[in-house]
Amino acid sequence: MTNGTLDGRVALVTGASSGLGRRAAEVLHGAGATVVMAARRMDRLEELAGELETRAIAVACDIRSDDAVEGLFARIDEVGPLEIVVSAAGISDAARAETQSRRDFTDVLEVNLISAFDIATHAARRMLPAGRGSIINIASIFGLVASTPVRAAAYAASKGGLINLTRELAAQWGRKGVRVNAIAPGWFPTEMNEEMFASPNSVDWIKQNTVLGRAGSDGELDGAIRYLASDESSYVTGHVLVIDGGWTIR
Repeated sequence: MTNGTLDGRVALVTGASSGLGRRAAEVLHGAGATVVMAARRMDRLEELAGELETRAIAVACDIRSDDAVEGLFARIDEVGPLEIVVSAAGISDAARAETQSRRDFTDVLEVNLISAFDIATHAARRMLPAGRGSIINIASIFGLVASTPVRAAAYAASKGGLINLTRELAAQWGRKGVRVNAIAPGWFPTEMNEEMFASPNSVDWIKQNTVLGRAGSDGELDGAIRYLASDESSYVTGHVLVIDGGWTIR
């Protein structure tokens, strides 16, 4: 069912084949938007498009590829004027910093930060002439605080960079009607962290270090996504909305 908040609008969601990207696509679609869903795994996208039935378009895209990104935006242009972007594609690392290679480190930055910049600038070239648009970057609590004992230097660096990139793009584009914000989720079960949630010790650690005493659950990001995508947040830009159960206030 649709609540009509985003009726008639076209949205792009990257990383839509799983995790928070998939959830964002479902939320925007439920609010009435036509959603272009991009990821590398076309089978997953087609499955989701089948579940949503209408106003859902699957596009296979490796966001590290210039040609693939150009093709993605050409397809969006066929659908209609782009007004909403949720940049949710991401990867992580798990290594002690002193053992990590330069290549492994830069691979994470390429997906989480550089490609997010590329998606945002492609979107802005369409939004700025129209004088409206909302770009939402999916950051992380580990863009605000250290991740250790989860050792993920590249992930933390990329998400910290994404948060300040969000602020800078908001500052550059705000007077032309394009808003840029970020969501910094805490611990939500996703494909990326399924090993953590499969470990009782890790789950206990999350509970002990979260003020609300638990991880996040399905639906607890939905309102934030709808809010930042819609005109309800028309006076909000450059903001990082932290949804972490109190993790970062400890």
